[in-house]
Amino acid sequence: MPRPSLHRLALVATLGGALFAASTAQAADAIKIGFLTTLSGPGAVIGNEVRDGFNLGIKNSGDKLGSLPVQMEIIDDQQKPESGLQAVDRFIKRDKVDLVTGVVFSNVLLPLLPGILASDTIYLSPNTGPSDYAGAKCNRNFFAVAWHNEDIPQAVGKYATDRKFARVALIAPNYPGGRESLAGFKRQYKGEIVEELYTKMGQLDYAPELATMRAAKPDAVFFFLPGGMGVNFIKQFGASGLSKQVALLAPGFSGDEDTIGAIGEPIVGLYNASQWASDLPNPANQKFVADFRKAYGRAPTLYASQAYDTAMLIDSAVRAVGGKVEDKDALRKALRKADFASVRGPFKFNTNQFPIHNLYMRVVEKDAQGKFANKLVGTIMTDHADPFVGECAMK
Repeated sequence: MPRPSLHRLALVATLGGALFAASTAQAADAIKIGFLTTLSGPGAVIGNEVRDGFNLGIKNSGDKLGSLPVQMEIIDDQQKPESGLQAVDRFIKRDKVDLVTGVVFSNVLLPLLPGILASDTIYLSPNTGPSDYAGAKCNRNFFAVAWHNEDIPQAVGKYATDRKFARVALIAPNYPGGRESLAGFKRQYKGEIVEELYTKMGQLDYAPELATMRAAKPDAVFFFLPGGMGVNFIKQFGASGLSKQVALLAPGFSGDEDTIGAIGEPIVGLYNASQWASDLPNPANQKFVADFRKAYGRAPTLYASQAYDTAMLIDSAVRAVGGKVEDKDALRKALRKADFASVRGPFKFNTNQFPIHNLYMRVVEKDAQGKFANKLVGTIMTDHADPFVGECAMK
């Protein structure tokens, strides 16, 4: 009987949403990863994508990362900072992990980062990229693999300007990621902001906000409402009749395959920006999309693509240091080189360890088989870098 891989032996699901890595390997014989993400509540659909994308990256690296087996614990943060703090404390003090990754929401991540970074533990972000850590608080142990929180909204803002939408209303949840997203849109948009609305995290009823938007008579609405919030907003926007009069613009998070499946016909025609598209023609992306469909029976989202890139980045760095992950300086240097084929196409780290990459526009269409999916429209911004890098002292 063939021997199961360490990775497959290590992941055991529990009702609490945690997966525990049981391994007899010593630290020198494995890479230890603390994986903290959201696996329950409204944000669980995102955390599941992040987990599955990362696991596919491990699988496609031969059930190892670099030359090393993977010893990993996956814990549900329940979208609560206090749950995350307990998990991180265990990762660092008990498990002595080599790195931490997986967090979806910036309001969960920000309270955790000081402790992670002060312990000289590397954190690789597969989703959020807060402004603080792109600028004055940049840190050698923090790598934003996905994007800066403003990147994708900036692309939508530029698109709205190019389309000559003179009046735009904005809406987002009132937390760091939401506020930074609207700031990003405004950085590139040259027209008039007629409304800027902030909601509670997890809000699912948008009747008051839609009434305010109707009264404002915008040419377009830009929303940043991750997960189930966005699904409900799009449905209610269409049911209100506003979709017949007002263009709806979104970041890729709210126009992605999981959202398309949950909404169906009403999402057709939604323009959404992303650093990734499933139909980007590069070989790494084509393999990722095909393998994800085969492994999970569904189309991947940008969340999955980001987590997959995170795993492949780790794989490249571990190979570069010959498996000597205990040499933190060498490992950080190898991570900074980003010597891997990103599914998004061109990618490199800036001096603040945030991405320099292209940003694309996609639109949801119905294909010849009657299925709804995103189609790549074109590149909005090339070799885009975040605006805070000048405030970072790292060189």
